[in-house]
Formats: sequence, C-alpha cells, structure tokens
Amino acid sequence: MARVYQSGSLNTTSLVVPNLYVQVVQPQTLSLNGASSSRIGIVGTAGWGPVNSPVAVGSMANCLSQFGTKQSNAFDIGTAVNIAIVQGANDFRVVRVTDGSDVHATATVDGVTLTARYSGSAGNGISITIMSAQNGGYTLSVVHAVLGGGLYSGSTWEALRDAVAADAGALIAVTLPQTVPALGVGAVSLTGGSDGDVPSSEAFIGSAAGSGTGLYALQAQSCALAFIHGLTDSATWTTQAAFGLQNGVYMLCTGPSGDTITNATARKATAGLDSYAVKLLHGDWLWWLDDTNGMMLVSPQAFVGGCLASLTPAQSSLNKQIYGILGSQKAGLSSGSVTIAYSDAELGALIDAGIDVVCNPAPGGVYWSARSGHNSSTTSVMWGDNYTRLTNFLADSFSAGLGAYVGRLINQSLFFDIRSSILGLLSSLLGQGILGSVDGSLPYAVVCDSSNNTLARTALGYVQCDIQVQYQGINEKFIVNLQGGTSVQIATASGSV
Repeated sequence: MARVYQSGSLNTTSLVVPNLYVQVVQPQTLSLNGASSSRIGIVGTAGWGPVNSPVAVGSMANCLSQFGTKQSNAFDIGTAVNIAIVQGANDFRVVRVTDGSDVHATATVDGVTLTARYSGSAGNGISITIMSAQNGGYTLSVVHAVLGGGLYSGSTWEALRDAVAADAGALIAVTLPQTVPALGVGAVSLTGGSDGDVPSSEAFIGSAAGSGTGLYALQAQSCALAFIHGLTDSATWTTQAAFGLQNGVYMLCTGPSGDTITNATARKATAGLDSYAVKLLHGDWLWWLDDTNGMMLVSPQAFVGGCLASLTPAQSSLNKQIYGILGSQKAGLSSGSVTIAYSDAELGALIDAGIDVVCNPAPGGVYWSARSGHNSSTTSVMWGDNYTRLTNFLADSFSAGLGAYVGRLINQSLFFDIRSSILGLLSSLLGQGILGSVDGSLPYAVVCDSSNNTLARTALGYVQCDIQVQYQGINEKFIVNLQGGTSVQIATASGSV
C-alpha cells in the first residue's frame, strides 16, 4: 500500500521496504509583494476614541465614527484625515493623544453609573433611554448623532450590564452599585466629558516601550508616510527623523504658523536636521474651508501627505496639484489669481536649506503645489521625495518577503530562488514605470551566487545578496533653448512630426 509523506519528511536515501512512496510538495511561491506606499500615519487630538492606540481608517465616515466630530484646532485628527482624503489618500493609521487630564462623560440612574467608553467631549452627546419592552422586560437605547449607538434588552440592570459588556462597539459601560435598584423607564444624557489641554511634545512623540505610545504607536503599522498634525516643536525633528529611519517612514514636519524664511532656515540649522527621512515644510500655513468648522488656518502636512500618498513611490511632490487650498498666510485668501507669490530668491533660500513650501503658482500653472519636492537632506543625490519613498518601499518589500528563505539549505537552488523573487518584483516595477532608465537599459542588477557567497562564509551560515537599483531622476530644471529671428538657418527638417 502506498504511503504519503510531506515533502522533506522522508529520507529517500535510507528506504528498505519496496513500496510506493508519495511526497506531497507544496506549491512554490517565489513572488514578492510590494509594501504599501500609500498608508499615512497620523498622530493628533480628538474628542473621542482610544488613546495611544492605532486605529485603521479608510473614509471620512469611518473617521468620524471612530474619533467624533472634527474640532477647530491645529492638532485635530479629523481635519487632517479630511484634507488628505481630498488629495486622494484612503488608507490611514490614526493615533489619538491626550495630555492625561481628559475626562469620561458620565450619568447616573438610580445609583447606576453610565460611563462613556472613551474620554473626551464627544461623550457629552450620548443620550440614553430606558423603555418598556413588549415582553415585559426593558430596552436600553444608546444614541449619538455621529458615533452611532446601540440597543440592549434585559429585565434587570444586571442583564443590561452584561448585554452592553458583550458589545465590543458599545459607547458606554454600566457600573452597578452594591445594592442594585429595580429597573424602570427613564432618560438621561452623559455630561462632564472633556478633552483636557493640548498634549506636550513629549506626549505626541510618546515612548517605544511595549506596544508604543504617541508617534511610536505607529512603529509596526507599515505606514509609508506619517506626521504629528500641527506639531511645530523643532526640538522633536531629529527624533522624528530617527523614527523615520528606523521604521522606513517618510516623516512630514512643519514650521510654526506664520514663520519667516530667515527664522525657518536658522531653526533647521539649530535643530541639526539634515535627513532624507524627514520632509520639512515651511510654516506658511494654508486656508481650508471645513464643512464643520468653517474657514481654518491649518498645517500643510496633511495636504502634502495626501498628495504623496496618491503618487507612486518613484514620483515627487514637485508640481503636483494640491486641492482644497483657498490661500496661504503669505498669499492671503484668494478667490481668483494669486498676486503675492514667492520670489526666486525666497524659494532659493528655502530650497538651499532643505525646506519645502506649498505655494501658488507652480511651474505648471496657477495652482497650489509643493515647490521643490525635496526632503530635509542637503545631499543632492538623496534630497528628492522619490529617493526617500522608493528606498523605503524597496527595503520594506524585501524585508517583508525574503525572511522565508532563512533556515533553508545553502545551495544553488536557494540562490536561484532568492534571485527569482527579487528579480520578479523589480521586473514588475519596471513594467509599471516605477523603475526605468533614460537609455532603455535594465535599471537593476541582483547578485546572489558563489561569486559573493564563498564557502568560508556559507559554512558559517551566511548568505549575501547584492542588489543595485537605479532610480529615475526628477525633471526639476527644464531648460528650453530658443533661437529665433530672420537670420536663423534651420539645418535639418526637424519641424515636421
């Protein structure tokens, strides 16, 4: 009778008994999936939601149900998500931060305490009604205009408490006194909830301990971009750069509202920021017409973050139209053409210092865009958005997919499989236009064979793979030479198409 084995579990060199041996070989997967290049991590404040815990958000309705109504302040999560969505972003990991003085809204009914699930002012909008049910019991109705609500049934307070506790999305918690009262009809609204004061820079940055708090709550969320909305503390910039380098995240920082170019360049130098992991935006904040809070002056971070998230990692934010901007602090509010623009000298000072700015007009016309497409590095081969994003994308893709080869026997088959996985991804990127070259040559090379894996190294368990990838440049300085006049002689018939 035939025997069935999983591939690798049968030592075929030591068989003695004549028989049929069937080995089940698992299908081989050599392909690598590219890492996410559009997920944005946002750290900020809100009137509802878990604190220091990343929440997946994919739409504005989703954001409102998780964090409550948008608030009119510089650090508001909902405003940042809204702005980024207008640019085309649709994948977020959002972290709410407080200063620790935030309070849960509460109410009491006959000694029974009803407490909002999360702290914050949004809890004050929760209404609770206890009604008689047709079966002789009672129904507890929990309603909030934005957060939603729930309906729970029971004949006693104990039953209602258990029903609420069993609902993972319940807006409230029920706490019973030592002597539980009889259940009866009634209605009450929660009050006393507050957001606390503005968190400190330390609270926004947080700690890497455990699962992380503040910014560090995003450390395992596979974000391609991230920012602490509205935080302008230059003392945090190098810390944010370190976070970006360690986690493969392109951080977006901003200067204070109404900043001057002189102060901005001096502040960056004093902070010691010179890193491809951070895009530093000039503190020329932007006017945004919010559908909840009206006209607001907001940080440029969400505008640029949303723009970059909608582009492939090979692209630059330079000259890409940014939507929803009604003006800036320098240009003022404008319903028509912008008349107050940056001079070449002003733009040159910012760009030389490694500071980008959102302004109007752009090289392509009268619209708002990032003006340099640079990160904060002053090294020319590293200062493009595309360098940061494509480097992080490739590193994250290899990190996520190549670990499966650890533990395998070192031989030609292993070398072949490693090369096949990497070349498959790079070939796919070439086909999508994310990789390319000006002369049509192959813009990458992968070496993983005996030439870079000597016996002395493989005997110790080492395998090395060397990958070279040539990125496409960004057209920043487009020079057109025009020669015109009655005396010009055309040497070739180059006018026809």
